[in-house]
Amino acid sequence: EVHLVESGGGMVQAGGSLRLSCAASGFGFSTYPMSWVRQAPGMGPEWVSAISPVGKTWYADSVKGRFTISRDNAQNTLYLQMYSLAPEDTALYSCARGLTPNTDYPYTTDYWGQGTQVTVSS
Repeated sequence: EVHLVESGGGMVQAGGSLRLSCAASGFGFSTYPMSWVRQAPGMGPEWVSAISPVGKTWYADSVKGRFTISRDNAQNTLYLQMYSLAPEDTALYSCARGLTPNTDYPYTTDYWGQGTQVTVSS
């Protein structure tokens, strides 16, 4: 059974940093593209970043230059390092598995974690 468990969220002041983790189990993590997605209160999901199985990365314009996605395939863990956080980054952050293994970009996702809350105060 596929499991994705996020951690590392919390409350920070504007300008602060957080590192999110997503522990994956139940599938061949190293072969799947992965994404981070966030959802602010009252808003729809917003794609944040994606990473291929071998580490090619993509970012939403809103986080480019401030967030870094990475993965440790030996530890089955996905990360999102966030710097220069702003109140508009406040959201529930979830990791998601791409539908198709051995492809670069997760055009479609099939499993999501429960999410970890990030709250940024001004």
